[in-house]
Amino acid sequence: MSQLEFTHRRKNPLTGDWVLVSPHRNNRPWSGATENSTDLQLPVYDEACPLCPGNQRANDVVNPDYDSTFVFVNDFGALVSDNDNRVEQSANNFIEADVATGECRVICFSADHNKTLPELSTSDISQVIEAWQQNFVELSQTYRCVHIFENKGEVMGCSQPHPHGQIWAHNHLSSEIAVEEQNLRHYQQQNSTNLLGDYVDYEIEQNERVVFCNEHWLVVVPYWAAWPFETLLLARDDVRHMGQLNQAQKDTLADALKVLTTKYDNVFNCSFPYSMGWHGAPGDLNDDSHWRLHAHFYPPLLRSATVKKHMVGYEMLAESQRDHYRCCLKKYIKHLHKRYPQHQEGSILSVSILITVKGLSYLAHWNFVPKYCIASVTILW
Repeated sequence: MSQLEFTHRRKNPLTGDWVLVSPHRNNRPWSGATENSTDLQLPVYDEACPLCPGNQRANDVVNPDYDSTFVFVNDFGALVSDNDNRVEQSANNFIEADVATGECRVICFSADHNKTLPELSTSDISQVIEAWQQNFVELSQTYRCVHIFENKGEVMGCSQPHPHGQIWAHNHLSSEIAVEEQNLRHYQQQNSTNLLGDYVDYEIEQNERVVFCNEHWLVVVPYWAAWPFETLLLARDDVRHMGQLNQAQKDTLADALKVLTTKYDNVFNCSFPYSMGWHGAPGDLNDDSHWRLHAHFYPPLLRSATVKKHMVGYEMLAESQRDHYRCCLKKYIKHLHKRYPQHQEGSILSVSILITVKGLSYLAHWNFVPKYCIASVTILW
């Protein structure tokens, strides 16, 4: 199934959506729009940045002199907790609205203005994970749905270069969570097993799309990927939401995030943009055994650090479409990239290989983590 070399469609079991796959379009010429490279040499501290320690934000609040992670209520949050308005229901079935209440928080990953997630040490990433869990547990006491996510890079609409993520919590089920809830529950009712648990076992057994795997976490390019470098980070254990993670799972998650985001930066030797977010069981379920904690990574880059994929036209009006599809390693090497020089920690050694076979191009990675004696070779597309 994974080696289909003709135009076909693939189904996303989490959403029920289909993706049109067109492998013959890999080498079509490109003369469209390009993005500006965002690999700027940022300072450790920027006095004009509203997220840096000790600086004043737009609402005149002064940040503390924090030295690790820092979480605060978003000064311009999309949701507010004191929304006492009411919506009069229309007599027309096609006109419907509902009051939305919630809270939006910002999480600064580090005090350093110039360190993105892959440039942090694993111990620093562990502090980010601790902050994710603490805020999830706190907000889950009040709200049904808690979303933890990051938009990295200007091309993803990130408004501040200081590395940070966001946490949005609300009482309604977001559309994505509602769809996954329906499909995960339906699968368990039909098969008496957990969909993502079965998928983890399948991908580990096949070992065709695995990007990284350790004792508690698996990173794969999902069979139904719509974005060129899309990945899915899944808990290997029966963990249903962020609040259930134990210390061993959090420690190995830091390793997985370090490896994955470093791999991303090595794709085009740049600070790789993406939107990522965690999906887990909503807080009001009597039975959440059909859920498995997972994170989606959606990077927009397509052919280089300045060419991105646009979800437009057919993809907006019909269904997602992608060109790249290969998941197996080929021996024909066209070009070699050394490790992205901005990473200085030295804990992960990475090599990127661009391969051309029968006129089609594929990208492979070799990664070695000396600390854990982990080596992997993976095709990302």
